[in-house]
Amino acid sequence: MDSLKIEVAIIEDQTVIRNGLAYLINADENFSVRCYSSAEAALKDFARFRPQVVLMDIQLPDMNGIDATRIIKEKYPDTQVMMCTVYEDDEKIFNALAAGASGYILKKSSPTALLNAIREIQNGGAPISSQIARKLVDYFQKPKIKITKEQLPELTRREKEILKLLSEGYRNKEIAEKLFLSISTIRTHIYNIYDKLHVQSRVEAINKMRENMGEN
Repeated sequence: MDSLKIEVAIIEDQTVIRNGLAYLINADENFSVRCYSSAEAALKDFARFRPQVVLMDIQLPDMNGIDATRIIKEKYPDTQVMMCTVYEDDEKIFNALAAGASGYILKKSSPTALLNAIREIQNGGAPISSQIARKLVDYFQKPKIKITKEQLPELTRREKEILKLLSEGYRNKEIAEKLFLSISTIRTHIYNIYDKLHVQSRVEAINKMRENMGEN
């Protein structure tokens, strides 16, 4: 590949979308592209071909894009991962960023926005679609009910352990495997955590823990 070009890897299981993205990016002489229909295929090829930027779908067969992002950042920290997805919910945004993604754009973004985002992330930026940025702003500006340590029931050691893993972006199945517990047991612990902290999502639970309970 031409070393002067930005080397991009597209990991997308839907053929039409994958080919469309590749056509769009290849039309610009400043980029070169490789495509993969699964995270497993991409990770195998990355042993010999190291992309500078990865466009990562979230919903993939077998290994999902968030898990793949975590592996890529552990093995190849200099490779920039940008989620390219249809998902706009808080949980997936948080999990992707916690896994190491440096950008999050929506598939409905314009061609110009996509190409600019690739350039931006390669140059050290953190491109985020305006809709996602708005959700992040709304979240941090949303009034939060302050609860003191004395008002919060104490989390158990296991609950704190699970909450720490959640904060690192691990999914329920992965936590179950790490702790040698069933998924149903993990779900019960998470339900109890939410109930004790008076929250409805892992993002709120992690922030409540840090604000009111420290890192204990």
